[in-house]
Amino acid sequence: MKLYYTPGACSLASHIVLCECGLPYTLKRVDLRNKTIADGRDFLTINPLGYVPVLELNNGEILTEGTAILYYLADLVPSAGLVPPAGEVARYRLLAWLNFIGSELHKNFSPLFGKDTPPEYKAQVSTRLAARFAHVDGVLAYSPYLADDAFSIADAYLFVVSNWAKVVGLDLTPYPHLLAFRERVLARPSVQRAMREEGLL
Repeated sequence: MKLYYTPGACSLASHIVLCECGLPYTLKRVDLRNKTIADGRDFLTINPLGYVPVLELNNGEILTEGTAILYYLADLVPSAGLVPPAGEVARYRLLAWLNFIGSELHKNFSPLFGKDTPPEYKAQVSTRLAARFAHVDGVLAYSPYLADDAFSIADAYLFVVSNWAKVVGLDLTPYPHLLAFRERVLARPSVQRAMREEGLL
């Protein structure tokens, strides 16, 4: 499989899960600003929407959207324990977390990266993110990971999105349980490997 990625972007979650599952893969670095792949190809021929991650399967099929890729990879290797089995309520609670991270955290970071975003709107978004991180911190006060005691695809996604706080100047020190979670996740060999391969460590 080929993972089209940009260092530190949400594609890092898919990279971490590939490592967790022990699946073979090759990496294709994408310049999101210029929409080009490191080998010079036009990335828009791979994903017309112009963003990562994209997973190219061994048969040439293309899979887009981060949460879909995370579920696909985890389902390939059930023994990795990254998602509960189909039909179990825990699987759909995990899906709820993925939706929450995608809509309430990930998308609220987007305006903070925009150079043209008005400062007053950035302040509103930062306040909204603070409230969402407070909610996550409260959950992590009682559980080491979002899905209780087991590391899951949602934890990989949360780790990556929370990495962006430092980039945009969002202070996470009010959330000690989130910070402890981040240390636990960072210590995982799969996370270390993925971050090294992306030049982040």
